[in-house]
Amino acid sequence: MTQGTIAENNTYTGLIVRSESVYTSDYSGTFNYYIADTAQAGWNNIICSVDETGSVSDQLAAAAASDTTGLDSDYFKNLKSNVSQFTQSYDSLSFYHVYDFKENVSSQVMESVNMSALSDLTASGATASDTFHISYAQTPGLIAYYTDGYENITTDNFTADDIQPLDYKKTTIKNNSTIAAGDPIYKQITSENWNIILPVQKATYDRLTDSNVIEIKFKKDNTSCWVNYELKAQGNDYYVILSLHNNMVRFAGDRFTDVELLLTERSGLKIPNSYITEKAFYTVPKEYFTRGGDSNSLGLYVRDSKTNAVNFVATAIFQESKRIIILTKKKLLPAVSFKSRIPTILLRCRRSPHFRVYTMSTKGYAVFKQIDILYQNEEYTIVKAGTDFGISIYDHIALEGDAVSEDDLIN
Repeated sequence: MTQGTIAENNTYTGLIVRSESVYTSDYSGTFNYYIADTAQAGWNNIICSVDETGSVSDQLAAAAASDTTGLDSDYFKNLKSNVSQFTQSYDSLSFYHVYDFKENVSSQVMESVNMSALSDLTASGATASDTFHISYAQTPGLIAYYTDGYENITTDNFTADDIQPLDYKKTTIKNNSTIAAGDPIYKQITSENWNIILPVQKATYDRLTDSNVIEIKFKKDNTSCWVNYELKAQGNDYYVILSLHNNMVRFAGDRFTDVELLLTERSGLKIPNSYITEKAFYTVPKEYFTRGGDSNSLGLYVRDSKTNAVNFVATAIFQESKRIIILTKKKLLPAVSFKSRIPTILLRCRRSPHFRVYTMSTKGYAVFKQIDILYQNEEYTIVKAGTDFGISIYDHIALEGDAVSEDDLIN
């Protein structure tokens, strides 16, 4: 018997669901956008434009490339600050963040340049055309330039087929220079309330039934937080649905994300599962116990059902509370009665429900001890140490609990 822990892998790939709406174009033409991807748009902010003839878009491109359209000093100051922060937090083990940073900077530059050029052209009257169409934000929210077909999935209608990250595909909109009527031009995320649906094993599902709050870690950036959750079962599939109410902007471009459930580490006495068996016991009220025999041991006066003789029998205590649970012994058969310290009271011996136990040897013979299971996987069990009448570190154990009977001699 040794002290130990069981390492758990509680990282799962979850499906992100949120409130999002896809907007399509009523026109065909050249496409330009004026808000960066996953940036916040206020009500009636300009998001994008479609130019049926392409003439205004050509002027926008020319104005953006000219020396007269520039970025102000505040923009460059903010850009320098962002670069400095990224440099300080850079981790070579997460190099993919470099591409995310590059994409964000490019989007911000394009947004500022296009908006500056549009303002200049609008002031000159160049955008006053029936073939140049501007789209405005109808509600506040995050703007995203991609679609994936998951926009209408909710925590109520998802299926196991929806949570297949290896099959996931998304269509990027902002890379399109031209748009056809009916094509998506952007989507908007309108709420900071969102969910992550994690498919989990039944053991994890069962372990979480007694609470509704858990600490999680996002593997994307190793940030952690506490969230509420609910459990949902669909046939033989089990899910933990996390509820979040902020930080949507960090995941607006993601549909799947890896989440670690920070469950309490289970530490205690580590035993192989083969050492564990089940055994029935007898329960007897405390008032029936007394001390007697040559060793002044705790035990019972037992009346033999055949001879009617009453003898003192020392007992091994299994568990003690308001009742004392004792191990089944050949001397204590269901037909016998226990005699209390009040001579007129007899109690018929009854079997209790089965308890999970572990077999150990002491002084050369086998005894059973109840175990308090903290955690169990397919091979090992972590049990609580220091329990009354329980097991202790360095106890000698029987390798196959089912193959041993009480009082068997063990070499």
